[in-house]
Amino acid sequence: MSSGMLPENLVASKVTDIKGDGKCNLDQIGNELLEKMENIEAMSKRQRKKLMKQKQWEEQRNLRKQKRKEKRLKRKQERQSQLESSNDGSFRKRLRRDVVPSTLRLIIDCSFDNLMELKDVKKLHKQIQRCYAENRKALHPVQFYLTSHGGQLKDNMNETDKGWVNWKDIHIKSEHYSELMKKEDLVYLTSDSPEVLNELDESKAYVIGGLVDHNHHKGITYKRAQEEGISHAQLPLGIFVKMNSRKVLAVNHVFEIILAFLEKRDWEEAFFTVLPQRKGAKPLNETTEATMCKRQKSEMPQTDRILKTADSAVSVWGERV
Repeated sequence: MSSGMLPENLVASKVTDIKGDGKCNLDQIGNELLEKMENIEAMSKRQRKKLMKQKQWEEQRNLRKQKRKEKRLKRKQERQSQLESSNDGSFRKRLRRDVVPSTLRLIIDCSFDNLMELKDVKKLHKQIQRCYAENRKALHPVQFYLTSHGGQLKDNMNETDKGWVNWKDIHIKSEHYSELMKKEDLVYLTSDSPEVLNELDESKAYVIGGLVDHNHHKGITYKRAQEEGISHAQLPLGIFVKMNSRKVLAVNHVFEIILAFLEKRDWEEAFFTVLPQRKGAKPLNETTEATMCKRQKSEMPQTDRILKTADSAVSVWGERV
């Protein structure tokens, strides 16, 4: 017997082992199948339906993915065709032609960073995002400044909104506003000021305190303006509006009211366009109520106004007869 060949009895034992293993495996598989079949039979009708639906859902995964892709492509083609079919180019370009930028400078003073907790810094960040978005779509966008930008606010913006570095039509500065503007041009907007802002001077730079403090630092912006020896004023909110809460507004509300006034040239309209309902804002007197009614009528569809006029005319004619 050569050294390269295995003994016959050893080969036989190996074959027997393989057969034995195969039989064991087959028995195990058979048992598993029987167990699964018994489980399926034991299932209720509702459970079997649920299992079938889940199986169909998995089988149709690629089909759903393809349908979503086709829908996206279709929407893209529709948008493209709308843009191409417009007479003078894109609709957005036509809108942008109506925009007349204001020379007014509006500054959010971010020098209160150390007075806020991180949760309040995050709220301020959201308010700044809202200001940026509103200014971009305004008919008379202002010259927008963020000053004393740094600390927690900058870290939060880097972490959650890295696109801020590409923002357009905004000046984001680490310097204090006093280093960027002439002292005589600055007006700090604060609800604690005894001066009331009746008209906007577009040659001025108006400062909004970038602070979310939940009333922990009362009068701090007014004190800051006094310490720096710059002009200060409050919006004429008390002349037109009665509120359930204090007259302290969020940063974005002050910003949006300024934008609304530049468009409408009417403080009352600007306030009631922007102020949220939770503030409980109501007209202060009958004059403002009458003005609101007048505005509501002006917003009424023309057909409704014609019908109302016709009804009143018919009733008067009937009385005369």
